[in-house]
Amino acid sequence: MTTRPMLATAARVLSQLRHDRRTVALLLVVPVALLTLFKYVYQSAPPVFDRIGPIMLGLFPFVTMFLVTSIAMVRERTSGTLERLLTTPLRKLDLLAGYALAFGLVALAQAGIAAAVAIGPLGLTVSAGVSVVVGLAVINALLGMALGLFLSAFASTEFQAVQFLPAAVLPQVLLCGLLAPPEQMSTVLRWASDVLPLTYAVDALTEARTATAVTGAMATDALIVLCCIVAALALGAATLRRRTP
Repeated sequence: MTTRPMLATAARVLSQLRHDRRTVALLLVVPVALLTLFKYVYQSAPPVFDRIGPIMLGLFPFVTMFLVTSIAMVRERTSGTLERLLTTPLRKLDLLAGYALAFGLVALAQAGIAAAVAIGPLGLTVSAGVSVVVGLAVINALLGMALGLFLSAFASTEFQAVQFLPAAVLPQVLLCGLLAPPEQMSTVLRWASDVLPLTYAVDALTEARTATAVTGAMATDALIVLCCIVAALALGAATLRRRTP
């Protein structure tokens, strides 16, 4: 991996995002708006927001980052930008690392803004502290980014990229433990839950709600998610290839 091409790629991606106000709003404003809506939906039952709120801080960035990155990479492919980049000395890992760096910075801003609003005006209580929650939310956003980059290889249009949202994201949301603990699911569903990365991300955020410090279980869950991010980026690099000789 070479630093200069990676930084150049990250700068290009951030420049494109800066000129796309709708995408910036989707990444920075929508998670806050959804958290606020969720808060007032359960205004008469505050314990529900305190229990689910930390999970939502990671879940919303995961979904929005998956959507944005998968569409962005498909656009790179269909516009011919990716084809031209692959004719240069830029290596595949440099390209994906640049994407990861750019969206990692966006994820940090996204998680920071959402956490500040949730823990501040919305009154969410998190025992582990703001920095731990923000860190876990950033990891969730990077997981969505990595999966989006990888699965974009199987879409030939932006519409097809959007179709991966219910196919690849919603099953993880249903089985991650948000709606019901995996221990209460059937054996097959519990096995499926155990191999989905979002399950471990939710476990870490759930632990952060009650633990006063980073626990071994929380660190293990975060490490598993990070390994899944690396694996998805590696698979994404393997799918990057020129269409013409």
